[in-house]
Amino acid sequence: MASTVKSFSLSPPHFASNLERRAHSRYSVRCLSSKDSTAALSFDSVKVNGAASGVSSAVKEEREKVDHVSSVVEGKRREKESQEVKLEALWDDGYGTETVRDYLDYAGDIIKPDGGPVRWFTPISCGPHLRGSPVLFFLSGLDGLGLGLILHHKSLGKVFDVRCMHIPVQDRTPFEELVVWVEGSLRAEHSSCPNKPIYLVGDSFGGCLALAVAARNPDIDLVVILANPATSFGRSQLQPFLPLLEALPNELHNAVPYLLSFVMGDPVKLATVNIDKASPPTQYFEQLANNLTALLPRLSGLANILPKEALLWKLKLLKAGAAYANSRLHAIKAEVLILASGKDNMLPSRDEAWRLSKSLKNCNIRYFKDNGHTILMEDGINLLTIIKATSTYRRSRSRDYVMDFVPPSISEFKLAIEGNGFLRNFGGPVFFSTMEDGKTVRGLAGVPEEGPVLLVGYHMLMGLELSPLVEQFLQEKKILVRGIAHPTLFSHLVENGSKEFSFYDYIRLYGALPVSANNLFKLFKTKSHVLLYPGGAREALHKKGEEYKLFWPEQPEFVRMAARFEATIVPFGVVGEDDLTELVLDYDDLMKIPFLSDLILSNDEKGQEFNIRAGMSGEVANQNLYFPGLLPKIPGRLYYLFGKPIQTKGKKEMLKDREKARELYLEIKSEVETSMSYLLKKREQDPYRSIVDRTMYRAFRAPMDQVPTFEP
Repeated sequence: MASTVKSFSLSPPHFASNLERRAHSRYSVRCLSSKDSTAALSFDSVKVNGAASGVSSAVKEEREKVDHVSSVVEGKRREKESQEVKLEALWDDGYGTETVRDYLDYAGDIIKPDGGPVRWFTPISCGPHLRGSPVLFFLSGLDGLGLGLILHHKSLGKVFDVRCMHIPVQDRTPFEELVVWVEGSLRAEHSSCPNKPIYLVGDSFGGCLALAVAARNPDIDLVVILANPATSFGRSQLQPFLPLLEALPNELHNAVPYLLSFVMGDPVKLATVNIDKASPPTQYFEQLANNLTALLPRLSGLANILPKEALLWKLKLLKAGAAYANSRLHAIKAEVLILASGKDNMLPSRDEAWRLSKSLKNCNIRYFKDNGHTILMEDGINLLTIIKATSTYRRSRSRDYVMDFVPPSISEFKLAIEGNGFLRNFGGPVFFSTMEDGKTVRGLAGVPEEGPVLLVGYHMLMGLELSPLVEQFLQEKKILVRGIAHPTLFSHLVENGSKEFSFYDYIRLYGALPVSANNLFKLFKTKSHVLLYPGGAREALHKKGEEYKLFWPEQPEFVRMAARFEATIVPFGVVGEDDLTELVLDYDDLMKIPFLSDLILSNDEKGQEFNIRAGMSGEVANQNLYFPGLLPKIPGRLYYLFGKPIQTKGKKEMLKDREKARELYLEIKSEVETSMSYLLKKREQDPYRSIVDRTMYRAFRAPMDQVPTFEP
């Protein structure tokens, strides 16, 4: 009963047991087994094709002991195979290299009967994961194939040890026994790594299974991710479909899965996964037409994935699973993230997400209004991106914003460029930096590439300078700047009512983390590039007439920490907010409006626990968070100037000498003010400060990032 790892091909009619990957395999996976005699991963009595492989309690206890030892051995083997290197910014996550067309091709292999029971497998495309990565169990939807994460194998496989559940077409294991089987795998994993979270990703029917397992295991640290969970089966269109399917002649059944495919997902979204959105319209639509032409004939294969007897059984399984899970929601203590589609024609997924969130103790929702039931196979949905952006990824019981952070991938960067290009396109940002010899050059050449580096500067109104700054560092130097942000941005207070992907998700995705001495310590220790605004919310939410005025605290909060790690400090100034927007209603104006003043005071009261400067005096202590009234202007231009790097190497005396630390602090503040004064004066000489002039130049001469500016 020693645990084994088997590589098997899905082309032959059985799961091969050889240790070498078959060269002719169309879809290579590793089959994880806990029994020598079969490919099953059963830890308990499990029915296979309706028959139970019963065991006595004594045998069961002995098996659990052996399985625990096997799990520990298997865990050590996996840890040895895992990667020790960390992911760099703009790493290739492989999103879009496999699509629903590949799913249908592979399904033709995997559905071939082999006589085996339910099992786990790890797709070879997942590759080796980073050392210390948690386990992710994928619980498949109605098809049972376990291929529902095919778009995400490569990305998830970097930061998770992925196991996919495969239920053979001929299998008739009842729901409760599936729960026991999954629970056995989960408990064995928990025994080998008790301090790591275990992820359960449940798609549709798999969502019922995930909730059922979570309810039975409140003592295990679980993170449950549900994609359109089928707990709403009783209120869905599938409920009345069951008796009609039973009465349907066998000759007509082949059309049923084909019709279901159009109900389950948007064919266009399924077909656009691997198309570059930045490609010319003619090329885009030509590739879309080719993808649809290749996809539609393959949909007929769904009749083999869900033959009549299997579909009837799966619908009954779904009904039982929904009832089982709904009756136990009160017992769930796990962290839950629900992905709900707005165009799910099979289940009322949006309403169900809200219902579940009211019943579950620790639940978050992300709503995707334009997606269908098969959300994990549709364009624009990158599961790892969602996990990271909602701060759901962690490697231990408590979330570590530094050590658990996964840098943005190239596909995520493209998504940000496409979705948040307003300031880049209309603000025409231009960057200058200062070399060691004092010379000012265009670009970021003057900013050191070797960390730790601390960027300290002015926080523009509403943080307008943030997105272009982070994008420029990624594009020009492939360096991710980690921003120190207000803790409120990581709390429930910023959750919007619609639960759609928001600006706050993007800042978490790109490495922002709550301000704290502990986080700053860890960032310096890992030699990161850190972005810090001493003026904080007071600067970003300044009042009328306070443009380009610094509101820094009296204490040199960051200087001594930087000196301890010999970090390089780069002061910078940024101007241009007055060229983009006009502040018409500031804090004082809003407090004169009864309804709005009550709302601001109420939010301030709720956010008192996140007031990082409580007890301080002066303007910097005013941390009132609100949305000012703004009016857009005909866009001008954003200008950034990074000053000459200030070395703290050899200045550790500042750790004890507060006066010297204060002198350096005032020097940095003066450099920021000088940089802004310089930019305000020099921008008057920029012939392309106006968007009209820049647009004309770009139309006839050069792309956006090559539009000239003033000579420094």
